[in-house]
Amino acid sequence: MPGPSAPRHLDTKTLDRIQRMDVRARLVVEGFLTGQHQSPYNGFAVEFATHREYAPGDDVRHIDWKVWSKTDRLYIKEYEEETNLKCHIFLDSSKSMKYGEVHGWSKFDHAATAAASLAYLLQQQQDIVGLHLFSNQWDASIQPAGGPNHLKRLLHTLEAAVPNQQTEVTDLFPELAGQMRQRGLVALFSDLFLPEKDLRETLQRFRYRGHEVVVFQIMHEDELSFPFEGNTMFKGMEEQVQLFADPRSLRKSYLESINRFLDRTRRNCASLAVDHVMVNTAEPLDAVLSRYLSFRQRVRRQQRN
Repeated sequence: MPGPSAPRHLDTKTLDRIQRMDVRARLVVEGFLTGQHQSPYNGFAVEFATHREYAPGDDVRHIDWKVWSKTDRLYIKEYEEETNLKCHIFLDSSKSMKYGEVHGWSKFDHAATAAASLAYLLQQQQDIVGLHLFSNQWDASIQPAGGPNHLKRLLHTLEAAVPNQQTEVTDLFPELAGQMRQRGLVALFSDLFLPEKDLRETLQRFRYRGHEVVVFQIMHEDELSFPFEGNTMFKGMEEQVQLFADPRSLRKSYLESINRFLDRTRRNCASLAVDHVMVNTAEPLDAVLSRYLSFRQRVRRQQRN
């Protein structure tokens, strides 16, 4: 089994041979951190605070050599740990997320492994994380906590989940948002195939309560490029509808429609100061963690200003 030197950009075919979600998550995170050339605590959970003069016994790795070159005196960089972050991960477990499972990883497989990797990373930072799977009901809801046993419970829940209902969040999110009184981070993983009004109201509720929100929109490569050739039977994932057609006659109008949908989603997120991250299932999973890190760094800069 690969160790800390696991390669970055583990593709889904490689990860698909690994059934255990905890192993998948660890490999993705370790590969990501290796690519970042830093430890889990460098740039994630600690921030530079101030200098103090070097004293015998101090770790020389924390000497600021740039200050020494200017003053000829040794100073130590001191860091302060951030307050533990409370993160709620929301994962769409509706039927539309099953797309792609016939030929490989579905959108749900991709999203669940990305969510597991984020949970693993947060736990490494000593942060606390909860998990909520939703469709037209709460398919699972685990409140934020920390520790290895809690993480195992989260990963087991992700591993066992099977998307099997329609998407309907009108009554779900108001209930849970009202219970989330302590400000934190909300990470939403979904294809966002739900009414635009419901999405906007959901994001508004989280933002109104002071949460930082990042939306990972999970889209299959087929949905973004519409690569189909020859007469094809298209079947609805959540509705009992089907259409037998020549894809070439639909491609232009379909791509225009999907691009309008994505553009409206991006604009809705931007208007609410919500970070929107497009996740193409053809991308390596560490791209999700890179974008999460970029989001967190941007939030910290805003909080300091």
